[in-house]
Amino acid sequence: MTVQFWVVTGAVYIAMVFATGYWHNLVPTQWSIVPDALRDVGTYLQFRLPEQLPGEPFDAAQKLTYFAVVFVLAPVQIASGAAMSPAVLARFPRYGRVFGGKQGARSIHFLGLCAFCVFIVVHVFMVVVHGLPGEFGKIFLGSAEAAPVPATVAGSLVLVLVVLVHILATVFSRTRPRQAQRALGVVVHRFEYLLSRLSRPRQHYRRSDISEYHRVNGYPPTDDDYYRLAAGGFRDYRLPVGGLVARPMTLSLPELASLGFTRQITNHNCIQGWNGIAEWGGVPVTALINCVRPASSVTHVVFYAMDDKALTEGRGRYGYFYEAVPMAIARAPQALLAMEMNGAPLPIEHGAPLRLRLENQLGYKMVKWIEAVEFVDDITDIGMGQGGYREDQLYYGNAPGI
Repeated sequence: MTVQFWVVTGAVYIAMVFATGYWHNLVPTQWSIVPDALRDVGTYLQFRLPEQLPGEPFDAAQKLTYFAVVFVLAPVQIASGAAMSPAVLARFPRYGRVFGGKQGARSIHFLGLCAFCVFIVVHVFMVVVHGLPGEFGKIFLGSAEAAPVPATVAGSLVLVLVVLVHILATVFSRTRPRQAQRALGVVVHRFEYLLSRLSRPRQHYRRSDISEYHRVNGYPPTDDDYYRLAAGGFRDYRLPVGGLVARPMTLSLPELASLGFTRQITNHNCIQGWNGIAEWGGVPVTALINCVRPASSVTHVVFYAMDDKALTEGRGRYGYFYEAVPMAIARAPQALLAMEMNGAPLPIEHGAPLRLRLENQLGYKMVKWIEAVEFVDDITDIGMGQGGYREDQLYYGNAPGI
């Protein structure tokens, strides 16, 4: 939520800068400002204050710095942040290559964060150097002629309030994580869901792009029934599909494949930060949806897994893995029930006999070892009611497009 607020605030600031003509104080119009700025930096290093530019509120070094922060650093942070979003990369796969891939975007974003931290430290120090009461007047009351005492009081109270809000937010999120999850869901999760709906996946990587090693999260089911199915090549596997549908059915893998087998080479994005490209073969989720004909009241497709997390994960967590996927995301292009990986039967560690692929979502939504599919009009009575195992146990978002 803070990121969205930061972006909106920045957009309003830019609009006001140009609407009021203040951009003249921020945007350099002559290359001579570069050597002038270097000279001013030297002056600061000699513990002296350089002269301001004629008719402007800043010296050359300040003007160049503010221009870089407002018109270069901030946009780069927004752009590199978007280059780490699975929803954005699924819709615009070439966009990430501008930053050298997702990991390149992550590095650029981190360096930008470091630059912002340095700017804040130096900026606060320079405010003190230039005269704290007077600078508070400029910052908080918008006037160099403002009375120093009210300006200092107002500025100090605002800073204290910001610190208190962050402390209270941290305490609230740690002591009441479920309430914090629901509060964030009002803004953040809805925004991510909207982004996921707008970002229609259309990834088409080449075979030469396929990762040599594709990392794995989670452990396969441990029960004997699963390993009996695996020993038989999953010939006896059956997928029940039910819920609020006109045609409930139970499908073997060949019967499922007969609905329309397809292949796609796509990029997997994990919430842990890694990604990997693979070729997935399977049936589009839309083909299954069209076959069973869900009721108009259906809002989610629930994918139930075979792995009991109390046995495969522990750490005080329990229950079988599941994920509830909003219908709009389930119907998205390249949403796939995968039975193959890189031209071979789906490996056990990657979810055999059947796993979900949602190319505009983070990896934890892509259920492995699928046991059943259910179409529902409400998810509040499933699990803990948050729309998935990770959402229930770890307070994740239900539609992670970011």
